[in-house]
Amino acid sequence: MATRRTRNAGYECFHCKTWMTPGSDHDCWTTTEAALTKDLSEDLRDAWERIRETAAEFGEQRIYASLHSIMFARKVCYFFVRPRPKRLEVVFFLGRPVKSPLIRRIDTPSSVKFSHMVHVVHRDEIEPPLTGWLREAYDVSDSLRARPKPPVATTTAKRRRQKKR
Repeated sequence: MATRRTRNAGYECFHCKTWMTPGSDHDCWTTTEAALTKDLSEDLRDAWERIRETAAEFGEQRIYASLHSIMFARKVCYFFVRPRPKRLEVVFFLGRPVKSPLIRRIDTPSSVKFSHMVHVVHRDEIEPPLTGWLREAYDVSDSLRARPKPPVATTTAKRRRQKKR
C-alpha cells in the first residue's frame, strides 16, 4: 500500500532543502560566518582569515553571512566568499572583465558589472593580483550599482496620450 502525503506531513524548505515537520521552528537565513567556516581544513581556514583581514583593511563595510556565502558590502556587495570542502570560491565584481589564468569564470550579472570567480586553496594565494582586484572592487562598488533604464516612449504610446487630451 502506497503512503499518502497529507498537508500535515511536512515540507521541504525551498532554500536549504531540510525536511520540516509541522509546527517546528525553522529559519535557514540565520546563518553565521562561524557556521559556514567551521568544517574548513586548516589551510582553508587560514586562507579565509587572511581574506577577511585583507578586506577589513579597505575601510567601512558590512561583512555578513547569507545562506552559503559570506558577503562583503559597502552599499552593495562588492565580493563574496563561498566556502567549499576543498576550496574557497571568491567572487568579486568589477566594471571590466579581467583576463588572467587565476580567473576561473567571468559572468555578467548586470549591464554594468562583471563577476569574476577565483578558487583559493591556501593562505599564500591571498596576494597581488587578487588583493588588488578586491581593492578595486571595493573602490568602484558604489559606481557599479545598476542604473535605472530610462522610460521608453513609443510612438503608439505618444498617440494614445495625445488622444486622451
